[in-house]
Amino acid sequence: MITGILVALPEELHTLTKIKIKQGECIAVAKNTIATLSGSGSENAQIAAQKLIAQGATQLISWGCAGALAPHLKAGDLIIPEHILTQDNNLITTHTEWSKQIAERLKNSLKYYTGTLLESNSVVALADAKNELYQTSQALAVDMESGAVARIAEQAQIPFIALRSIVDPANLDLPQAINHAMAKHGLVSIPKLLLYLCVHPSEIPRLIKLGLNFNAASKTLKHLAYQLPLISQNQ
Repeated sequence: MITGILVALPEELHTLTKIKIKQGECIAVAKNTIATLSGSGSENAQIAAQKLIAQGATQLISWGCAGALAPHLKAGDLIIPEHILTQDNNLITTHTEWSKQIAERLKNSLKYYTGTLLESNSVVALADAKNELYQTSQALAVDMESGAVARIAEQAQIPFIALRSIVDPANLDLPQAINHAMAKHGLVSIPKLLLYLCVHPSEIPRLIKLGLNFNAASKTLKHLAYQLPLISQNQ
């Protein structure tokens, strides 16, 4: 059994390994476990998931951060979704037994929530938009990659789960700098980010807040990373 882990952003990959890789590359992060840096978005995730399978992955994990839709979720809370609600309103069930095994192993060390994770084709930046999505979907959180990975796993008839840590609570408006600095290939351009902040310094406090939230999310993901050999065991 080889586990393939898809990570969208370099900062999320750093919770698994200190080794830097280019977008599309695969690297071993534990015994019988490989990871790839996909870049954000559904198209990038689809390509990366297919690459993991081509590299021998027989089960897939969507790993990284998510935005909260449910108002009770805080930065650093872990989501182990039972379902992925895709853009075309299709509900894909994750591998139930595998998810239950992980939840059982984490119950004494991490706070986690199960439920539905919503797929989005863009960053959901505003608190009002998050609240609207929560009211219509009742999904706990949202991300841009898990839906694509779930579809590829379903097509390949292999197990799939998502492990996502909350980075922005439902009441937080994301800095516009994030969308502005996102390059076409799905990675954040640091020069574009810095230039935007120079022109819009009022964005800096919210960016600092997001950075603190990301530290909380990263702490949760690093805790998971220490347990990768157990997490990868799907019995």
